[in-house]
Amino acid sequence: MDNPRLFLLVAFAFVSLMLWQAWQRDYGPQRAPPAVQARSQGESTADVAVPIPDVGTAPAETPAPPGMAAVRDETPVSARISVRTDVLHVGIDMAGGTIAHVSLPAYPLTLDEPGEGLVLLDDSEELYFVLQSGLLGSEDAPAHRDTFEADAERYELAPGSEQIEVRLHRRSAGLDVTKVFTFRRGSYLVDMRYEVRNDGSAAVQLRRYDQLQRAMPPNKRGLVRTFTGAALSPPDSRYEKLSFEDLAKEPVDYSKVDGWLAFIQHYFVAALVPPAGLEAHYYSKALPNDRYLVGVYGPAQTIAPGASASFAAAAYLGPKDQDTLETIAPGLDLTVDYGVLWFIAKPLFHTLTFIHRVTGNWGWSIILLTVLVKALFFYPSAIGYRSMAKMRRVTPRLQAIRERYADDRARLQQAMMEIYKEEKINPLSGCLPILIQVPVFISLYWVLLESVELRQAPFILWLHDLSTPDPFFALPLFMGVTMWAQQKLNPAPLDPVQQRVMQFLPVVFTVMFAWFPSGLVLYWTVSNILSIAQQYVITRRIEQGIEA
Repeated sequence: MDNPRLFLLVAFAFVSLMLWQAWQRDYGPQRAPPAVQARSQGESTADVAVPIPDVGTAPAETPAPPGMAAVRDETPVSARISVRTDVLHVGIDMAGGTIAHVSLPAYPLTLDEPGEGLVLLDDSEELYFVLQSGLLGSEDAPAHRDTFEADAERYELAPGSEQIEVRLHRRSAGLDVTKVFTFRRGSYLVDMRYEVRNDGSAAVQLRRYDQLQRAMPPNKRGLVRTFTGAALSPPDSRYEKLSFEDLAKEPVDYSKVDGWLAFIQHYFVAALVPPAGLEAHYYSKALPNDRYLVGVYGPAQTIAPGASASFAAAAYLGPKDQDTLETIAPGLDLTVDYGVLWFIAKPLFHTLTFIHRVTGNWGWSIILLTVLVKALFFYPSAIGYRSMAKMRRVTPRLQAIRERYADDRARLQQAMMEIYKEEKINPLSGCLPILIQVPVFISLYWVLLESVELRQAPFILWLHDLSTPDPFFALPLFMGVTMWAQQKLNPAPLDPVQQRVMQFLPVVFTVMFAWFPSGLVLYWTVSNILSIAQQYVITRRIEQGIEA
């Protein structure tokens, strides 16, 4: 090909198209899954007997599958208590002490509804996403359906208080059990423990289990969606994602020290974190009513008659804040998934957040990050622009040679190489500016899509959310103009077909970028403006004979 830069531009357009298609798959309108459609037509969604690991003797009326313990079938009449902190609004069902509702007041669902916090967990028909826990090993051990009693119906973190405890009680003939939730100011990490006293005449051996159960989420036209599914830290790596289909095909079944298990969704995560230093067993199950669960159970503890024991665990229910997540469990911060270019994306994110601490505005932070990136690659870009300027200068000679040797391809290539050698031109060096920008572009794409810090981040004027497309398409149009202007500084391809392709590329990029996050379009637009300035200066100097 006469113009390698054209080939790279087309390749970059193809990469951008792939990103756009991925964005459409993750964010665009999709058809509701059959399970949700069936429920909408009246299919029963009554809770089924949820299997849990066989970790002890538990009386049950429903036969258990091989290797799994059954759970009591009774469905008690339950009440619900509410807990409110500065960052969490929680509903706890007295049936099992299940966390049946969690909303996040600091994260509005939309900018149009600032008072409506995003609902992360809920036991509604449509969402059904709950955190269940229980004890196994004795008839008197409460599982996740046995009824507890609370000291109050409402709990609220008082001004000046740093934490609040919610204590639920269940007493049977042999065991006195208290389930304790601890909520802290400014924290999405909920400590959960069972305090158990053995009032019986024989020793008991108990294990604690925790599990997240959720339905496959419905797809709603117009709502932002990205990957929703399970995430875990398997024995042989730090992080792995599993779709609902993966959970149905091959259940999770392994043991690990200092692991975690979670359901993740766009910007948010609900994670189960066993106590550090203890080996725990992780499991999953695809349920017959189109629900899925992931869970963990810990080691057994023997409680002598008259003795007491405590069973601790924690759950993180909130945004994918990388700095917080990495302090909770190894690899939990990887739920912020930057893809294969994470080693570029993470430094970009940390640089962006550092700049944001100075500017207080993510839009200006993106602009300053663009300036830093251009400064970092100033000299490699200059090499490419000098090569293109020289190519631009010798284009008339190349065109004349092309016309002279139109029927002799070998002689044409030889004559062109002689001119390149004479003028000290390396045609491939003109590709450097694009080659440098592609990985940074892709990395910043994932930073903008995955970082909850940029969710609903405003810039100026009409740009109220840098993580979504420009509602008026003004920024993509301006970006297309900058691409057209930059194209005028480049040497025109010798082939007429290639010339028409190059003329059409700004239109293609404008259309694609119209659906990209406006923060990404802002980066590319500013990068184009800086490139135009640098290329213009270099081209003028080459044409005036100042540089060679």
